[in-house]
Amino acid sequence: MVPAPDLAAQLAARLTEVLGKDVEIGGLHRLTGGASRETWSFTANGERLILRRDPPGTRDRPLGMVLEARAIAAAERAGVPVPHLVDHGADPAVVGAPYLVTRHVDGETIARRLLRDAAYADVRPRLAAELGRAVARVHAIPLAEVPGLEEREPLTHLRETYDALDEPLPSVEIALHWLERHRPAEVSETVVHGDFRNGNMIIAEDGLKAVLDWEAVHRGDPREDLGWLCVKCWRFGEEPAVGGYGPLDDLLDGYAEVAGTRPDPEAVRWWQVYGTARWAVGCRGMAERHLSGAVPSVELIAIGRRVCEQEHDLFLALGHPAGEPTVEPAVESAGPSDLHGQPTAAQLLDAVAMFLREDVMPGTGGRLSFNARVAANVVDTVARELSLGPAQERRHEARLAAFGAADQRELATAIRKGLVDPENPPLLAAVRAGITDRLRVANPRYLTYPG
Repeated sequence: MVPAPDLAAQLAARLTEVLGKDVEIGGLHRLTGGASRETWSFTANGERLILRRDPPGTRDRPLGMVLEARAIAAAERAGVPVPHLVDHGADPAVVGAPYLVTRHVDGETIARRLLRDAAYADVRPRLAAELGRAVARVHAIPLAEVPGLEEREPLTHLRETYDALDEPLPSVEIALHWLERHRPAEVSETVVHGDFRNGNMIIAEDGLKAVLDWEAVHRGDPREDLGWLCVKCWRFGEEPAVGGYGPLDDLLDGYAEVAGTRPDPEAVRWWQVYGTARWAVGCRGMAERHLSGAVPSVELIAIGRRVCEQEHDLFLALGHPAGEPTVEPAVESAGPSDLHGQPTAAQLLDAVAMFLREDVMPGTGGRLSFNARVAANVVDTVARELSLGPAQERRHEARLAAFGAADQRELATAIRKGLVDPENPPLLAAVRAGITDRLRVANPRYLTYPG
């Protein structure tokens, strides 16, 4: 990573060239959001700007920022609220990686604040319809104004991404089977934002101010954006279907105000299931970036344990609930060994989590404080696995043995090949039980969230 002083000098040189006057950079600091790309805030001669760039050293998407910049410019022309584009480029020599610079937009992006803080109480009931109008304007962007958009068959793309990870899961195989059988009728392709959800929009007390993070933009079925917005994880524990703000009808009514047609709710549901499966695969893919050594990051590797949240949501969407949720599952342990004495492994982990939460987080800010919170959550996950894991492993082996499988890979392969019926109730019950066990380790509170 380029140190901040060097990055400040690079920004000053580039913006002096772009703006045609000497530019002084101030207040450069990295923001907490963005697991796949870096986001930096700074001032240029007193004007607040935002830099987004690929992590330095990545080579897999050299023209991604160029395409994103084209989409932002076209969206602004189409009346979509977006940050105004100041500069962009693909040459890593400019600021260390492909990048774009936009004006700062005032407002909030943190979903939990938007969904819970009293300051947004008046605007929340209006947001589902407003987001519908905004995404309809995205879909009205002429395709010719964003040349280079990828066109992909959704299920083929999802399968290829999933297969490339080489970690097959029975839950994903079951979801892919359902998606193949229930495809909605095709509609005309449009520009698709690809990541239209809570966290990727700036909202103020009077409404939507900007749609952010266009890195997944492509051409395809416009209902993909609607379904993605309704994926359960983007509600952050709230019940209303549209990002936790309001019902699906409000979203579709707002969309129809601009588009002139109202999407089929069942087709949107298909895309919601698709989006949940996509995010399950995406979580594992983000962890792989750390595991492969490409981008070392505690945030990325922690996201890998969120796959079970999406498996849980997939089974909820397909009508297979987990049963009564357990916030704090009972400890299943034979007791500590005296080999290592005191403190036990669990006590050590508790102490590290306490240090991270009570010393590091309050004593730092920005991304360091954020990563300390992530690390503390990872420590908690490891502690729960040490406590619950042995009994869970015994149950897991018994469930697999009932279907003649040695591990999840074998069972997933049998489902794909048709050797095991993906709609078989005992299979669904066994896979559901495994998901619930994983979730009780990774994030037991998620079991209490409304479906």
